Amino acid sequence: MPVTARSFAKINLGLRIGASRSDGFHELRTVYQTIALHDIIRVTVMRGTGIEIRCEDPRVPKGEANTCYRVVERAMAALRARGRVIVEIEKRLPVQGGLGGASGNAVAVLLALDAALNTQLSGTERLRIAAEVGSDLPLFLLGGTVLGVGRGEEGSTACVVALPEVGVSTPKAFGDWDLLIAGQSLSSKQRIAGRGPAWRGAGAPPQTRRGTPARSKLTVADPSDRMTVLGREFSAWLSSASGVPVGKGRGRAETQLLDLVRTGIENDFEQVVFPKYPELREVKSMLQRAGAFYASLSGSGSATYGLFASRSIAEKAVARLKKAGVAAVVTRTLTRREYWKKILD
Repeated sequence: MPVTARSFAKINLGLRIGASRSDGFHELRTVYQTIALHDIIRVTVMRGTGIEIRCEDPRVPKGEANTCYRVVERAMAALRARGRVIVEIEKRLPVQGGLGGASGNAVAVLLALDAALNTQLSGTERLRIAAEVGSDLPLFLLGGTVLGVGRGEEGSTACVVALPEVGVSTPKAFGDWDLLIAGQSLSSKQRIAGRGPAWRGAGAPPQTRRGTPARSKLTVADPSDRMTVLGREFSAWLSSASGVPVGKGRGRAETQLLDLVRTGIENDFEQVVFPKYPELREVKSMLQRAGAFYASLSGSGSATYGLFASRSIAEKAVARLKKAGVAAVVTRTLTRREYWKKILD
């Protein structure tokens, strides 16, 4: 008999891309937030051997490239279990949408497999398997609001997720980001170098009040510096979130999210994705014009979301988006408690 699980989506509340690491990945800083949109996962264990992935969406890989396949492979080995595992994926979330569909699917499979085998991997083993398979997977072992570094209890907030018919490749987006940063660094160095001969040919360089040469302001911020600044902003938000009094007429969740928005968080991917897909920039603008107190690309996109003060305002925003030909749905953020209550319910 199959075990059914919900595979919830996530959005990114701000995202900063750091330097490329020795393992080929980039350092990231972001706040993950699970939302109520989800895929459906069914896991069946029967006699035999092997792993079979079933999904009607042709874009979902059926072999070892699928995160669910890799999770099952590792979990069966860790449990020293035998049997043929069949994973059925009912896709409701967009592929390459930036909502963490593949990662959420894999964690849902891990939990459903445990239930199907009537076993329970330790928290440490689950985390190890998740981290080996993908950078986003550990998030889905927590749920709710999660600070993502390297590769509390909160309330619910109305959320609109716009789903443009565009597929954005995350590896390509990272590559475009690297090219952008490299180009800015080269341009800055060329401009700074170009000032040298001018100074030598036209007298002394500009002087500060103390008589020392003025420093150029054209240098690009070091990636590690950018990560440090955002880390401090997140730390300040986390420190204040635990003790901020709830304003009159506002819930705790809205207060915390507004505090986070006030830090000026942005998604770095927008700098390279929006120029290539200007329709996504327009979707974000539409969400803002419809009353979102925060709107952003989720991950590398193409899903774009807005956070709203109430469900009624969010529903009006969806109506405006649909009138403009953009698919969109109203959902809400999920607390950690709700996430775990619903995932295998």
